[in-house]
Amino acid sequence: MAGSNGKQKSVRNMVLSLGVTMLAAGVIYLFIPHEDGTPDLPRVDYRVELLTARRAASYAVVAPQGLPDSWKATSVRFQGDDFDAWHLGLHAPDGEYVQIEQSTQKPSTFIDEASQGAQATKVTQKIGDRTWTRYTGGRYSALVHEEKGATTVVAGTGSFKQLEQVAAALKTS
Repeated sequence: MAGSNGKQKSVRNMVLSLGVTMLAAGVIYLFIPHEDGTPDLPRVDYRVELLTARRAASYAVVAPQGLPDSWKATSVRFQGDDFDAWHLGLHAPDGEYVQIEQSTQKPSTFIDEASQGAQATKVTQKIGDRTWTRYTGGRYSALVHEEKGATTVVAGTGSFKQLEQVAAALKTS
C-alpha cells in the first residue's frame, strides 16, 4: 500500500493549493478598488454644436428647452457630409437614456438606425404642433415625426412619458 499514501498527499496538496489561491484572490478583491453603481457621466455643453447645426442644416434643427436641470446632455454631434444629421443624447434623472436624432437621410433607413430596430405602431399623438408616431419592439422605444426635408426621432431606453416630455420641449430657436 505504498502507492495510496502518495495519492493522499497529492490530494491534500491540491486542496491546500486551492485554499491558498482562494485566500489570495479574496485579499486582492478586498484591496483593489472597484466601482459600485453607474458611472457619473459628464454633462456636455452643446450650445456651439447646436448653433453650427442650425446654420449648416437644410432643416430647422430642434433642441430641448425647459427640461429640468436633472436631465443631463451627455453626447452631441452634427454631421453634414453625406446628409445632414443632428444628435443630442440625454441622461434622464432616473438613469435612462433618451436621444434626439434629426436627419435628411432616407426616412426608413434613418428611423431603423435611430430607433435601434423598433417598428411603427398605429398609435399617433399630437405633442405641441407636431404629430408623432410611436415605435416599439427594438432596443429603444421611439417617437417619430416625419416632415418634408427631415425626420425627427426621439428614442431611448426611457419610458414613453419621458420621450413625450423631451418631444414637448423641442424648439427650433
